[in-house]
Amino acid sequence: MEVAVAPAPDPVIDTGDPARGRSAPFRLALLVVLVVLLLVSAGVLVWLLADRRGTADTQQAEREKVMSQTEQFVLRLNTYGPDDLDDQGHLSAYQDQVDEVITPKFASDFESSGLPIAEQTVKQAGYGRSAEVFGVGVQSIDSDSAVAIVAGGLTSSYPDPKHPDDSARRTSGPEDVLRWEVDLVKTDGSWLVDGYSPVTGGQG
Repeated sequence: MEVAVAPAPDPVIDTGDPARGRSAPFRLALLVVLVVLLLVSAGVLVWLLADRRGTADTQQAEREKVMSQTEQFVLRLNTYGPDDLDDQGHLSAYQDQVDEVITPKFASDFESSGLPIAEQTVKQAGYGRSAEVFGVGVQSIDSDSAVAIVAGGLTSSYPDPKHPDDSARRTSGPEDVLRWEVDLVKTDGSWLVDGYSPVTGGQG
């Protein structure tokens, strides 16, 4: 008697690459890593650009402060006259205005030399002076010092000799052109003038 034997199943032969089954997840992970790196790089680039822009804005803001303070210094130093004398014959308000924009060291020099001369000419001759600023530029600047160049004009005035008793009538001389180099230092967060010297033109 013959016994039927079931045929053996065909052997499963895997002819593929064993790494092929892992290639899809690997590629996906690689893509994710690349995307993350791209995003990080873009973020760093944006940060660098923003930081550079912020630095440039800060530097420009400081330059504008230096120019503004230089202009104020020239105008305040060179604007005074008989109407500014107090009851004691001093230019007290004029002195206070100048002191606000200069360093204590410069203020000491100003009060010992420049101020007495101004008071004397005003009291004795009725002298007056006004200033006009044509332009200001920053020659150099760092974190705590700066040098500015300023151009302007000074106009002197005296009592009208034909009406010496009328303080409102005055005669003016020709405008003198000035060009100064102004030194500034940063003190407690504010730019203050520490000295100046004439480059060309008139001298105050």
